[in-house]
Amino acid sequence: MANLFSGLENFGLGELQGLDVYNTGNGDKKEGDKEAEKPKITEDDFIFDKTHTCPVCDNEFKSKSVKTGKVKLLGADSDLRPKYQLVDSLKYDAIVCPSCGYSALNRFFNYMTAPQAKLIKDQITINFRGIENEGEIYTYDEAIARHKLVLVNTIVKKAKNSERAYTCLKIAWLLRGKAETLPADTDNYDKEIAKLKSEEDEFIYNAYEGFTTAFSKEMFPMCGMDENTVTYLVADLARRCGKFDEAGRWISRVLIARDANERIKSKARDLKELIVQNKRDN
Repeated sequence: MANLFSGLENFGLGELQGLDVYNTGNGDKKEGDKEAEKPKITEDDFIFDKTHTCPVCDNEFKSKSVKTGKVKLLGADSDLRPKYQLVDSLKYDAIVCPSCGYSALNRFFNYMTAPQAKLIKDQITINFRGIENEGEIYTYDEAIARHKLVLVNTIVKKAKNSERAYTCLKIAWLLRGKAETLPADTDNYDKEIAKLKSEEDEFIYNAYEGFTTAFSKEMFPMCGMDENTVTYLVADLARRCGKFDEAGRWISRVLIARDANERIKSKARDLKELIVQNKRDN
């Protein structure tokens, strides 16, 4: 089984690797004129440094963020992973305090109780070595490491199962993104792709486990999603885990839900066909 927290030793938190996620237009040109070269748009054109104040240690720091409204959404995978043009915005969702090591996804970063802050200080800060200065953008490896640090924080601070599951899902998406962009001339390409897929599957499974537990214990909305969206998501996660009968039961709940809008029902019908096909192929 893959180690979900491999790489944490770089932060001085190697001893936490054994944690259980769920434990507790051109103008006219004259002949002969050269067409002016258009500046090439790159990922760093969409990135800026956003200032945050750590709710654990009150340190003020900057973290890279994506400029709102500047990135074009191209579509989404069946498990709702968004895909953007020119930049993978998912890489920039983990906020890490370079002083104390407190880390969280953007939507959860400012929510902190006094008992949680103490847990972070006692189990994270005491061993945290800091984080290296980054370049203009985050690589997939840097983003994955940052998100794994977020996952450790969710466990240490005893976050809700939904927050842990959502973090696992985000890591799975990043691993998929890395695999999709891995250069074909990479040494041992096939082996590296297989490794990334295996690790992605581990995080998908943990996301599935967490969301199914949260479904019966937590209130909606959950991680910004309503009940029908989470039900749809759980169905696809079950499918990706090879639990086709379970996936079918979950997706049926969306299809018969009276309050489900047409957009989610349309996605549910597509997913149902995919579940049936996967079950037949296996």
